[in-house]
Amino acid sequence: MRLLLVEDDRMIGAGIQKGLHQDGFTVEWIEDGIAAKLALEKNSYDLLLLDLGLPGMDGLELLAEVRRTGKIMPVLVITARDAVSDRIQGLDVGADDYLVKPFELGELSARVRALLRRASGRSESDIQFANIALYERTRRVTLDGEPVELTPREFDLLRILIEQPGLVLTRAQLEERLYGGTEGVESNLIEVYVHGLRKKLGTGLIKTIRGLGYMATHVT
Repeated sequence: MRLLLVEDDRMIGAGIQKGLHQDGFTVEWIEDGIAAKLALEKNSYDLLLLDLGLPGMDGLELLAEVRRTGKIMPVLVITARDAVSDRIQGLDVGADDYLVKPFELGELSARVRALLRRASGRSESDIQFANIALYERTRRVTLDGEPVELTPREFDLLRILIEQPGLVLTRAQLEERLYGGTEGVESNLIEVYVHGLRKKLGTGLIKTIRGLGYMATHVT
């Protein structure tokens, strides 16, 4: 898979390029918005990793240009702009996902894989984890082939965890993914959803890493 990374911070860019290369991706790294626009006109990429604060051409302007030209490749915005209004604007312009700096390379890689899976047009089991199948378009979940009724938040939490099995996610990271940084979230809601998933899908599904967070493990 060939990815285009547009990031003007040399330390961040080098880290992302190295990390994704280790995960098997080919990453072309460009530091300027105008140069990225030219590269997109000349070459084909499977996914675009896009910072917003770029020299030459702002990331949102570049994203709008990408969508105006009809390119349908997934776009993952990676930026320090963490205001909800910034995220909404980025998604409205045409981003498929949004990751706020700083972030773990493991999470970035997992989101890249998820976006590429969706772009491949896979319509059956979007995610298969042990004996659990998650169908994203219809928001269904099965356990050993039998349907399991989940609440909307339980479904979203399950998807986040099994997209990146073995990766420990803090409660703050999970709240960010579920609620987009909305203030006033009750402090124990993640624990409530985890309890519900364990009850419905097995106690071995989600492991609590004391003092750190949660991760998906093989169901027992």
